[in-house]
Amino acid sequence: MHTKNLATTLCVALSIATSATAQQLFSSITGPLDVQPVQGGDEINVPFITWGGDAATFLANGGLKTKSGSIYDNLGLKLNLTPGDDFVQQVKDYMGGKSPFLRGTFRMLGQASEVIGNDPRTKPVVILQLSWSGGDHIVARTDLRTLNDLKRPGKKVRIACQQGGPHVGLLYDALAAAQLTNKDVEIVFVNDLTGPNGAAEKFRKDPSIDACCVITPDMIGLSGGLDATGTGAEGTVEGAHVLVSTQNMSRSIADVYAVRSDWYKANREKVDKFVAGYLGGTSQVLKLRDEFEQSQRLSSEYRDLLTLCQQIFGEDVVPTLEVDAHGLLLDCRFVGLPGQVAFFEQSGNLSGFAPKTTAALDMATKWGYANTRKGFEPPGLDYKKIANLAEVEYIEPNRIVEGEGLAEFPGDDLDAGTIVSFTISFEPNQTDFSVDRYGSEFDRALQSASTFGGAAVVIRGHSDPTKTLVQLIKAGLKKGVIRRTGQQGNYKYFLNTPNGSKELDLSQTSQMVKLIDSGAFEGAADSPRQTMQAALNLSHARAEKVKQTIVDYAKQRGVNVNLAQLQPVGAGISDPVIAKPSNMAEARQNMRVEFRIVKVNPEDLSESDFDF
Repeated sequence: MHTKNLATTLCVALSIATSATAQQLFSSITGPLDVQPVQGGDEINVPFITWGGDAATFLANGGLKTKSGSIYDNLGLKLNLTPGDDFVQQVKDYMGGKSPFLRGTFRMLGQASEVIGNDPRTKPVVILQLSWSGGDHIVARTDLRTLNDLKRPGKKVRIACQQGGPHVGLLYDALAAAQLTNKDVEIVFVNDLTGPNGAAEKFRKDPSIDACCVITPDMIGLSGGLDATGTGAEGTVEGAHVLVSTQNMSRSIADVYAVRSDWYKANREKVDKFVAGYLGGTSQVLKLRDEFEQSQRLSSEYRDLLTLCQQIFGEDVVPTLEVDAHGLLLDCRFVGLPGQVAFFEQSGNLSGFAPKTTAALDMATKWGYANTRKGFEPPGLDYKKIANLAEVEYIEPNRIVEGEGLAEFPGDDLDAGTIVSFTISFEPNQTDFSVDRYGSEFDRALQSASTFGGAAVVIRGHSDPTKTLVQLIKAGLKKGVIRRTGQQGNYKYFLNTPNGSKELDLSQTSQMVKLIDSGAFEGAADSPRQTMQAALNLSHARAEKVKQTIVDYAKQRGVNVNLAQLQPVGAGISDPVIAKPSNMAEARQNMRVEFRIVKVNPEDLSESDFDF
């Protein structure tokens, strides 16, 4: 994670001047707009925003104006790159013909969808995905530990978020992961992404705000870091911590370029060249960035690129090259050519064009940005031709990714690393899990794996402790280790030790496990240790079976999945819902497989984890 000097990295990115207290139709924000033909001339106005993904555009163009000998110049394009952080103005220029391009996140297009899609001439054709974000976060107070906690009985959780900004989509995905909607929480809209009127400052000054959607520098300022907790010192907020981050929810915020439908139809060759030029620029940016990461020596070429970013974005946004400009690029997950193919062409990509379009329009209509659904068109490009133009290797992305990928999840501190969780239940001794019965849970697990591309999906099997507890009592009574008093239904148990007798609380599962592991019951005919081990083996077998069933289900449906994300674990009897069941109904609550989306160290990821 990068330093707080990036405090204005996305300071005004995609900002919308609007009320901080009420949801508005996007059309009411822009006002009436007339559609005009796209301006002619050799030079094309192309907006950019303050984001690391735009560095590839700068490199390909050689600067704001196409430089002689640059990638775009060699492809025969002349581009005039213009600031596009004011997305409303972008839309006005787009509708008015000043530029055929829109540059934003996929959800930003969704919010504007009714305005830009109402006329067939301006219906957007999404031609390019630049990147996935790794620098956006939801920071929460102490009592919110997972996304499941966002649903609070009695009083709604209050979340500060910039109205109309890129974090609206982040919040939508976070709520969806816990199967919640905006009606389950109270969204407190603020005007700016950061600064005095931003979500972080609202969180800092108003203790009734339970969480806020922020960029990396504000996250560091509130919590102290991605894996830290604010102490109240050095400007942090006591108890503030990252609830979820695009470091883990790595396929939430997709950066894209779209063009007007009329311009697309009349300029297919220019579209091909624009996409190819960006991908050629991406290839060079990644090479320079990765060389610096490995050597920590700033080459002249990389220095020139970072200096160009600093000049364009401004020194207030990018004060230093090695830390801030480079950090801006590290927060950006470039998808490259394989990512284009996966995003636009693979029907099984649950974070691809079609699902993202559906989600963007769902959000736009359900959250009040649009009254009607006006969709987008995919580009339908020949990616082998694009690869040839870009002078990059054409690589067909994998649908099922096997082998190495994600780091191991923090098994010893699973609760601390859990982002969101859900469970499925089953019958005693059940080891088969049919798609007919569990298909919706499998769909949710696959969608979670796709959206949370930088997290592990821990499949955690559990067993009921009843039989182990029964054998513990029987063995203990037989060996004289345990003494019982009272009547049936109201027994009390005491553990006999050299220092006297102490009462046993059978509901304290961790203590019972330690007692069994101590060997206190060894030699008994029915050893509770053997039963406890059998329960552990059964729980692991259940988790393995669920994983295999999900993988088979994904293959049958043609759904992309990274096998390294799916990590089966057996918990045995160690974490029951009801520690001492009194009937079969309660025992069944313990017989479950739990899906946990768990944070992993983002520095252990590779680019391929984001591009399949």
